[in-house]
Amino acid sequence: MDQFVAENLDRYGDTQGVLPERLDEFGERYRRQGHLTRDQLYELAYETATRSAYHVESNSEGRCIEVTRNVRRVDGDFSQVQLLSGLSGFKAPVASAVLTALDPERHAVVDTRVWAALERLDYLDGRKEDFDAAEYVAMIAPIREIAGETGHSPAEVGYALFAYDDHVREGTLH
Repeated sequence: MDQFVAENLDRYGDTQGVLPERLDEFGERYRRQGHLTRDQLYELAYETATRSAYHVESNSEGRCIEVTRNVRRVDGDFSQVQLLSGLSGFKAPVASAVLTALDPERHAVVDTRVWAALERLDYLDGRKEDFDAAEYVAMIAPIREIAGETGHSPAEVGYALFAYDDHVREGTLH
């Protein structure tokens, strides 16, 4: 599995996935400020889900700050994703990007490609096109397992899974 992750991490730069360096920038700001503003959340959402990022603007500044502050106080993966999903424009994939920015040693950016890769590798069953907090929990468990086996962070495993699906998928994504 270590070779799988390493090979696919090398491929990640050829995909249209969010740039890890950008998430690192958001994470640094998040940890320094203790929260993210609406503008910062919009930027992050735009990086990960361009088409739906405009929904973030319907959240109040105060709510964005309150939710992102509270996410740092909550331990459970389900609860963190559920809390972020309370903001307009934040389904589980975008919420996972916020969590990964905050803590790449614990979280990974997930989406349809990551689910499909985990399914191909027999970690999950069935196809998914829409995700909630429960599906995030279902995905992050094997991602952390792979991270533990390989010494890579969960964030890196997530990027590798995304790149793997991008590399092997035939046809369209949906």
